[in-house]
Amino acid sequence: MKKFRKVLDGLTTSSPGGTIGSPSCGSAAGTPTAAPTPKEIDVQETLVSENFQLCKTVRHGFPYQPTALAFDPVQKLLAVGSRSGGVRILGRPGVDCFCQHESGAAVLQLQFLINEGALVTACADDTLHLWNLRQRRPAILHSLKFNRERITFCHLPFQSKWLYVGTERGNTHIVNIESFILSGYVIMWNKAIELSTKTHPGPVVHLSDSPKDEGKLLIGFESGTIVQWDLRVKKADFRIYYDEAIHSVGWHHEGKQFMCSHSDGSLTLWNLRNTTKPFQVTFPHGKIQKDGRKESCKPILKVEYKTSRSSEPFVIFSGGLSYDKAGRRPTLTIMHGKAITVLEMDYPIVEFMALCETPYNNEVQEPYAVVVLLEKDLIVVDLTQSNFPVFENPYPMDIHESPVTCTAYFAECPPDIIPILYSIGAKHKKTGYSQKEWPIGGGTWTLGSHTYPEIIITGHADGSIKFWDASAITLQMLYKLKTSKVFEKPKPGEGRAAELVEEDPFAVQMVSWCPQSRIFCVVGISAHIILYRFSKCDANTQIVSLEVRLQCESEDVISPSENENNPCFSEPGSHSPQPHHQHPASPGSGTLEGIKDSIPCLKVKDRVVRVPPGYQAELVIQLLWTDGEPPQQITSLDINSAYGLLAFGNCNGLAVVDYLQKTILLCMSTLDLYGTADPYQRLTRSPRRNRQSTSGLTELSDNQQSIDMERSKSPTSVKGPGRKLSLPTDLKTDLDHVNGHCTSPTSQPCSAGKPRIPMGPEGSRLTRRGPGRPPFRKAQSAACMEISLPVSHTEESRENSFSRSRSSSVSSIDRDTKEAITTLQFGESYGRKSDALPTPCLWVGTSLGVVLLIPMSIPTDQEERMEESVTIGPSGMVLMLKGSVLRFGFLDCMGAHIQSPYEVWRDLNAPEDPDRPRRRKLVNFSPSSSQDACGEGHLAVVCSERQAKVFLMPSQSCLFVHNITESSFVLRADVVSVCNSVCLACFCANGHVMTLSLPSLRPLMDVNYLPLTDMRIARTFCFTNGGQALYLSSPTEIQRITYSQEMCDNLQEMLGELFTPIETPEAQNRGFLKGFFGGNAHTFDREELFGEAAAGKASRSLAQHIPGQAGLEGMKVAASGAVGDLARARIALDERGQRLGELEERTALMMTSAETFSKHAHELMLKCKDKKWYQF
Repeated sequence: MKKFRKVLDGLTTSSPGGTIGSPSCGSAAGTPTAAPTPKEIDVQETLVSENFQLCKTVRHGFPYQPTALAFDPVQKLLAVGSRSGGVRILGRPGVDCFCQHESGAAVLQLQFLINEGALVTACADDTLHLWNLRQRRPAILHSLKFNRERITFCHLPFQSKWLYVGTERGNTHIVNIESFILSGYVIMWNKAIELSTKTHPGPVVHLSDSPKDEGKLLIGFESGTIVQWDLRVKKADFRIYYDEAIHSVGWHHEGKQFMCSHSDGSLTLWNLRNTTKPFQVTFPHGKIQKDGRKESCKPILKVEYKTSRSSEPFVIFSGGLSYDKAGRRPTLTIMHGKAITVLEMDYPIVEFMALCETPYNNEVQEPYAVVVLLEKDLIVVDLTQSNFPVFENPYPMDIHESPVTCTAYFAECPPDIIPILYSIGAKHKKTGYSQKEWPIGGGTWTLGSHTYPEIIITGHADGSIKFWDASAITLQMLYKLKTSKVFEKPKPGEGRAAELVEEDPFAVQMVSWCPQSRIFCVVGISAHIILYRFSKCDANTQIVSLEVRLQCESEDVISPSENENNPCFSEPGSHSPQPHHQHPASPGSGTLEGIKDSIPCLKVKDRVVRVPPGYQAELVIQLLWTDGEPPQQITSLDINSAYGLLAFGNCNGLAVVDYLQKTILLCMSTLDLYGTADPYQRLTRSPRRNRQSTSGLTELSDNQQSIDMERSKSPTSVKGPGRKLSLPTDLKTDLDHVNGHCTSPTSQPCSAGKPRIPMGPEGSRLTRRGPGRPPFRKAQSAACMEISLPVSHTEESRENSFSRSRSSSVSSIDRDTKEAITTLQFGESYGRKSDALPTPCLWVGTSLGVVLLIPMSIPTDQEERMEESVTIGPSGMVLMLKGSVLRFGFLDCMGAHIQSPYEVWRDLNAPEDPDRPRRRKLVNFSPSSSQDACGEGHLAVVCSERQAKVFLMPSQSCLFVHNITESSFVLRADVVSVCNSVCLACFCANGHVMTLSLPSLRPLMDVNYLPLTDMRIARTFCFTNGGQALYLSSPTEIQRITYSQEMCDNLQEMLGELFTPIETPEAQNRGFLKGFFGGNAHTFDREELFGEAAAGKASRSLAQHIPGQAGLEGMKVAASGAVGDLARARIALDERGQRLGELEERTALMMTSAETFSKHAHELMLKCKDKKWYQF
């Protein structure tokens, strides 16, 4: 515990990283602040570095770019491999584990060691890995790297410790699973085929042991060659040469027949009695044409041949459709007897697998379900019902149903909000699912003691909003809201509004939610805001629409200062604000052309609509076209239910709306907010010259001046071909547009309302969008890896966009920089230094590092609030920081976090109770309410993309300053509560996650978490209370992390157990006749054939063994808890039984040896019995 005592005597002290008497602190004019009355601030900071540790907790969503599938029929676990080297292991709801190969190589194939708590993965870098699943966090036990051959197929027989590995050269190797050492037994391709064959059979595409005899291995080659290899005598039983390429093979459980799928869309059935030709050839989807020929069909990529006691066998396959049916969706075909059912899928099929009752391949299979892995979905089909319904998926696999464009994370929500949202959302669930229980029910999971209500909100490209219950590290869909229902459907060719966005006009850009008042705000990409209220009752309502002109015509250009190194933070008194001339064009003014073009981007429904219970739209705010220019996208938003106000801003200015009275209170350009306290010198362009130049056609200049001018333009303003962009500036600008935060001080956040003219010796050149071009680009998904700029970038520039450092000098402000509103925050504060009591204020942060305070006067009485207007007036108070302002936070003088005031939720549509009239109930957290010992005032925490500062209000003295980064910039910052205290959490573009103590801004944690940051993570990263954060790790997955040591310690308890001790089902009694005529499958000893004694050692250069992190004993180490204890007990019993067996064998050997010795001794005695002593 560290205690800070600070006496304010007119000096400003800084933490390490700042300087005493920093000139950047102080008033707007740069003059030193008057010394406040000396007083002592006593803050006891309880957070230390030991309270913080960064680790991943759980990953939600569908595995991105899946490649492989496996199922353990005893443990009931499902594994999915991906192209990026990830493996997701799924069991019952709550059992969801993510593993990652360090190499990042794609997973080619997965094989469970059935009921052994282990998994084998084969990766594209020709490495086999053995994973231990007997612990909550699986780890690699062994790895085997093939050096000279490429792995194509693997097969592990049930209850065998020998893994068959087929390669691209056509060879088959055998690996010991226990030691992960290659056996000397190899089936070479030239031995498998006849010597007379002139061509190579191709890679191995199938390996399986015969159900009739485990000593027979069926090898399928890509060219169409099939060989059954007798492992004992090391020769082929039979060879099949078929004309069509083979994709897969499936056995009948009796081992007398097998079925193959081919590249021509055919299925062939082979009988082992006669392998010269197929017993049956079928084209399931190939019809006979008029000329008598079969239709050409697509390949059947996989077939499964499963038998059933009570019905005909199931033949399940993917593909095989005829080529002439263009546009048909991918299909899974189920042939059951004479019935053929074709299931159409929404996405291409990656893999499928039939789930059967028995793990033994020589028993009747009894399939009960089919797991189908699609490119973007996972479905399970119920085979026990004739209509083959699908099971309702309990996992959140539909996060990416529409691409995610924004995220929000709320911890410690009111406990009643989750049940209410679930009850409303449950009414709109889909029906028609199978009534049976979800078949993948492996593992165990219990609700931990360290849980609290958490909600994740995702916004999507189609305008939908999803609320998710994220409590107890699970994720469950609660409620879905479609914002597009507020608007009329845009018709093609319906004016400029239809041209506005090529696709996704309703895409969600940001959200703002107050869980206490249940008021919800959505910002869309078409420059619109929708305000929703929550109600348990349906209602007939007409949505109120407000139209706002926030298009600035004046050329607010910042002139370069004499002090070129730091014009924004010059010494106090170095220059006074110069008078500037502004073209009298406030955001509300317009010309005749502007009046003609004063239309919103979307059309709100102007009729009474019936809205169901849940979130109901009350108000829509839209920005208008002005002078032929589209409205700029909204970059910041804040709403306060206690004040009844909503504030938003973009690169042109700020607007404040009273959503109770449905009126616009303030609509002002950023420059007008300063009044006389503008810290910058601004030059005014001639509006007449601007207008004269706009009449010309677009002409791009090749000189350097024009190129520099183009660099400062917004990506949405000019779509000229071939223009050059400064890499970090424009990539950052694109990030800012999509994320809703114009955070870069070195880039122009948005274009001005009119095109600018570079004034130089060459004369004026005009760059503007050509007529008829869509002004907005396609709505961008936060899941998109590429950067949708109007020019092309190389892949290298995309990957290194955030790893490159930007100039640390804040003086690199382009000549035509516009100042955007980047963050807003309502709260009780002191708008002026002379204020004695806190009043409602709006804190405004800009892209140039300026903080403005706007005090407000709000009527307190409910009736007066609905009738009298709220008065707002900029105070001219300015604070300054390096870089764009990202976040505000407020503390009292004891260091406790001050929440924003809010209104307690009330259902406006519920029937009136005459005895209890509905009145507004406000909860206010005024700084003065907890300041008895410390006097008046509070602390304001301001974080920008470069530094953080703590100010004392109302004196505006800078108490602490910390330069967060010089080589990078902060993407996300939040004031969060951790361990009953507060801290400032930051995520930087270079991948660092940092926490700073409050109010002293002492560094507590700095972890290089993501060395290569991409745009998707930058747009979706967000912190929340309790030491948690999340981001979109892939276009389909949400990764949750924690930076709290306490949660890291409790994580093992919160995660589910993958392995559960279950007795392996016994094999069925085959009977005397089946055992006699069915071969000697049970007498096959693989150890005798493949062991080192018989097969010798494999070549060392062929494969390299790599021990895993878990070591050789990792398989015997189970997780803590009752299940782990049972597993350890079972392992101990197995080991004890094994040792007893070995002891018994040794005892038997000793007895045999003793009997032999006794026999020899007796023979010697008889031989020497009659001999005399001299005969020896």
